[in-house]
Amino acid sequence: MHFVRPQPFDAIVPRWVPMPARTATLLSGAAEIAGGLGLLHPATRPAARWGLLALLLAVFPANLNMAVNAERFRPLPEWALWLRLPLQPLLMWLVWRAGRARNGKKAG
Repeated sequence: MHFVRPQPFDAIVPRWVPMPARTATLLSGAAEIAGGLGLLHPATRPAARWGLLALLLAVFPANLNMAVNAERFRPLPEWALWLRLPLQPLLMWLVWRAGRARNGKKAG
């Protein structure tokens, strides 16, 4: 959706991010796709794991920005915007697990 309907993603980029909001939206969308594809192959899985973890950390300020400025993101309920913040560690754990090497080999 970062490429099909980028406007909602542009709107949540904090103003202090040192690039245009559209650039941040497109970069994060490309990183999501690359990371997801990277998890599919054992050779790229460790790098994809670290890249996706970095991405989740990088987009957390946008999620926080949404919660703090909930009135700008109607009709989304404010409680839902706050509720998704603690889900970020869960997503990171899932990425960590998905990025593990298979067959008993350790991934980075």
